[in-house]
Amino acid sequence: MENKLFYPAVFHPAEEGGFWVSFPDIPDCLTQGDDMAQAYEMAVDALGLSITDIIDNKGYLPVPSSPDSIKTEDNGFLVIIQFDLAAYRKRTSSKVVKKTLTIPEWLNEEALAKGINFSQVLQEGLVAKIQSMNT
Repeated sequence: MENKLFYPAVFHPAEEGGFWVSFPDIPDCLTQGDDMAQAYEMAVDALGLSITDIIDNKGYLPVPSSPDSIKTEDNGFLVIIQFDLAAYRKRTSSKVVKKTLTIPEWLNEEALAKGINFSQVLQEGLVAKIQSMNT
């Protein structure tokens, strides 16, 4: 199976603003977003959930429709969603890795006395750092 998949999605303008997104080839896959960028990101995530669910349940992935075969209605428009299965699996994996680190002894003693979970603090700090670097 290819790691990069491309599925057509129909972006429908929502009455309250933003867009709701449907996938003609995966009818149960629906999502929404407040604007185009968020709707696209949500579409990638929704597609990822649907695809991994199909694969994990030993189903067959539907063949993506040809873009010219899809008819849109009510001001809807077609967007091709690129999905990287390997990157998605890596990003959503719960596999843990052990890291060894060093901190000053006084900091270790203070943290232990306060019952601080070192792994949780490191994970939260890394997530915050990565998010700040991506903005």
